[in-house]
Amino acid sequence: MTTNTAAGHSEKKGDPKRHPVVASVRNLKKDFGEQKVLADISLDLHETENLVILGRSGTGKSVLIKCMVGLIRADAGEVTVLGYDVNTLTPEQLNEMRQQIGFSFQSSALYDSMTVRENLAFPLKRNLKIYDRKQQDEMINTALQDVGLENTAGKMPAELSGGMKKRIGIARTLILNPKIMLYDEPTAGLDPMTSTEINELILKVREKYKTSSIIITHDISCARQTSDRIIALVNGLNKAEATFGELEHTEDPDLAPFFKY
Repeated sequence: MTTNTAAGHSEKKGDPKRHPVVASVRNLKKDFGEQKVLADISLDLHETENLVILGRSGTGKSVLIKCMVGLIRADAGEVTVLGYDVNTLTPEQLNEMRQQIGFSFQSSALYDSMTVRENLAFPLKRNLKIYDRKQQDEMINTALQDVGLENTAGKMPAELSGGMKKRIGIARTLILNPKIMLYDEPTAGLDPMTSTEINELILKVREKYKTSSIIITHDISCARQTSDRIIALVNGLNKAEATFGELEHTEDPDLAPFFKY
């Protein structure tokens, strides 16, 4: 059974469907050889919405967002992000679009040979061409304050816990003031307390930066805490689209195991 219901949101989160669409996917398909990963995916992301893509490992969640930013070319379908037709962009246009999108990698993707400060300065120099040390420091300090790690600028990634690395990875993305945030398994490998802190940070980022976010996860606690709306992927298809509250009592055999926690 496929569920496609209008999202009914709490007063705290509002109704994102009243806001403009900032990204859309229509009939997206992607195979890797004999393996069908995305069979026919369609979705809309609305301004300031936190949209969770829920699914088991290997269901194509990460492939979906990589197609959305042009890291992987879809076999068929349409992708529009911030007004850009992703499938037709030149390399220069792709870079222009990506500068408006923050990507929080599952592994944090910090440069091991750089300090935290140097990791955060890197996108300032590369993307914004900001070389003034004082201006860099002001922006770096603000980003670190936003993730609650003001005193880590001189540390190396090896000195940080898994949760701290996740936060620094988010700070490095926020320093470019993105319009859209993409979180790939933000709580993977973290203990429950640290996972809760990361979930709270995702909500804080949305509140301060007014970001629209897609959150890829198989962690039901993350989905419950961060989502305005959930799309569940099963066998490369949108199995369900609804709020957490609408899905948590589902009897669908493909979805019910997620909600037995």
